[in-house]
Amino acid sequence: MANYFSIFLVILTVASGIIWLVDSLLFAQKRRDRMAIASSASGTSSALEQDAELPWLVDTAQQIFPVIAFVLVLRSFLYEPFQIPSGSMMPTLLVGDFILVEKYAYGLKDPVMRKKFVDLGAPERGDVVVFKYPVNPSLDYIKRVVGLPGDTVIYRDKQISIKPACDSVENCLPIKKVDLKFENRGEVFQQFAPLEKYTEKLGEISHQIYRTASRSNPSSRYYQQPGTQVDEWIVPEGHYFVMGDNRDNSEDGRFWGFVPDDNLVGKAVAIWISFEFERAEDSWLPSWVPTDIRFERVGGII
Repeated sequence: MANYFSIFLVILTVASGIIWLVDSLLFAQKRRDRMAIASSASGTSSALEQDAELPWLVDTAQQIFPVIAFVLVLRSFLYEPFQIPSGSMMPTLLVGDFILVEKYAYGLKDPVMRKKFVDLGAPERGDVVVFKYPVNPSLDYIKRVVGLPGDTVIYRDKQISIKPACDSVENCLPIKKVDLKFENRGEVFQQFAPLEKYTEKLGEISHQIYRTASRSNPSSRYYQQPGTQVDEWIVPEGHYFVMGDNRDNSEDGRFWGFVPDDNLVGKAVAIWISFEFERAEDSWLPSWVPTDIRFERVGGII
C-alpha cells in the first residue's frame, strides 16, 4: 500500500508539472497577448476577457504541483511516517506509536522501482529498521538488526550469540553471547503470561526486550538454513538478520530468513506521537478512535 501511494504521488507530480510546463511554453504568452488586446480596446469584450483567463486545469496544476512535489521529495528521500500496528517491538515501540523513518540513512532509492542510486551507509547492529517483508514485499515490517552480512547468529536458550564476520582465520573473533541484564518480571502480561524485561546490548546500542519465562524455543518453526543448526544462521552478503524486541511474540528472521538490502526502507529515528487505544468492552467508540495521548513517549528510539 505504501508503494502504491508513492507511485500515485509520482504520477500526480509529473502530470501537474507537465500541464504547467506545456501551458507556460505554448499557451501562456497567447493568453497574455489576448488580455493586452482586450484591455487596450475601446468597448472591451467580456467574452475575450474570459478567453484570456487561466484555464481551471492549469490553475489547479500550478496550485498543487509545489505542494505535491515537496511531499514527494520529503516522503521519498527524507522522512516517512509509519504507524506501529502490533506489539512485536515492545517495549521499544507500542501499538499506537507513530514513528518517523529516516529514508536516506541507508541510501537514496527511486520511489517507484525502489532501486538505490546513491549509497549513503548501511545498517549497524542494533538499528531499528523498516523494510519490505521478504515474503510479501507489499507489507512494511519493523524489527531490530541483529546480524550483519557474514555474521553467524545463534539464538539458544532465549539468548543471542554472535560471531562477527571476518575475512581470514587470523581476524576472526570467537562467538560471544550478547550482554543481557534482568530488569523485572510481571510488569506487562501478554496472553495471560507475565513478560520478563531485560536490557540487551547489541553493538553500541543498549535497549530493552521482553521475553516469557519459558526456556523453550519454538525451534521446529525456525527457518532452516542449509548447513547450519536449527537455531543458527549465517547471514549472506547483502542481507541482514532481524528480530523483534518482544522476542516470544515476534514473527521475524528466525521464522522466514534474511532481509535483502534492496528491501530496506529506512531507519526508525523518532516517535512523533503516541496514541492509546485501550477501552472498556462496552465502549461505544469505534476501535480506531484514540482514548488518550502518551506524551511521555514522544522522542527518540533506541
